Amino acid sequence: MKVLVTGAAGFIGYHVARRLIERGDSVVGFDIVNDYYDPALKKARLAQLDELGRTQGAQYRFIRADLADRVAVEAAFAGEKFDRVIHLAAQAGVRYSLEDPHSYAQSNLVGFTNILEACRHNGVGQLTYASTSSVYGANTKMPFSEHDGANHPLQFYAATKRANELMAHSYSHLFALPTTGLRFFTVYGPWGRPDMALFKFTRAILAGEPIDVFNHGNHTRDFTYIDDIVEGVIRASDTPASPDPDWDAAAPDPARSNAPFRIFNIGNSDPVKLADYIDALEEALGKKAVRNLLPLQPGDVPDTFSDTTELTAATGYRPSTSVREGVARFVAWYRAHYGE
Repeated sequence: MKVLVTGAAGFIGYHVARRLIERGDSVVGFDIVNDYYDPALKKARLAQLDELGRTQGAQYRFIRADLADRVAVEAAFAGEKFDRVIHLAAQAGVRYSLEDPHSYAQSNLVGFTNILEACRHNGVGQLTYASTSSVYGANTKMPFSEHDGANHPLQFYAATKRANELMAHSYSHLFALPTTGLRFFTVYGPWGRPDMALFKFTRAILAGEPIDVFNHGNHTRDFTYIDDIVEGVIRASDTPASPDPDWDAAAPDPARSNAPFRIFNIGNSDPVKLADYIDALEEALGKKAVRNLLPLQPGDVPDTFSDTTELTAATGYRPSTSVREGVARFVAWYRAHYGE
């Protein structure tokens, strides 16, 4: 199977591309490799993929280009016949969207339009794309379910991701393009993003510096280990969306459609307090943190909690890695990678 993985230099994209190469798929990675965070980490991930491709004799190549560049996207699709597209490229980060919303519009809206158009015109059998738990926004009904509304985002980042879901539905309806949106819940693990809490906390604790703990550490997150995310992504990609024959237009279910369109949560379904997450990190590092307790940040939601019933029913998979196990694996990678 030939698969395009956008965002291949990114955290999740790297891991997904790696797993696909390991199982023998033909993989094309696509990424702009921008400087939103240290490009050296992105280049190190790409070097890992290059080496894996060589040692496994796999069909793997990488395209460095901007998804917002329509010509570049069209050229990539024209040169290949992709069976699947796994779209993980995006301008990430909740808080950065308060500072530079234009970059989110370019990457997450213009870029996604280019992907949809390319899939439409090139007979792609399934488009699987990253959404986010942040789309639930002001919703406080727990656990978060795909069957509930997600129309009150609290940041522009979440708004662009919710827009992606609606854009995908229109292409599923108009052109019978099978699309599956995956709402990720606080992903962490080896090769993670330096702007995420686990990475920042680890660096600061090892340096003996204080860490900023917002909402006094009382908010909860459905922390989900990267291997669980990857398994869910690939299983969703391997199971193309199909129309729901029982979908009722008079009482529409947001998670399904009479078009080949699905939305799934991917989370651990086990919310953990931020303070307990830090406890697990201290345990793995063998060193206590100096905690600077602060109020909740603008745009943050107090709690997240995923209902993954739909994911399990469709793919047979349910994430299960505990926070203590996952954090310990991250720390082991961090020490090996940075020599600390």
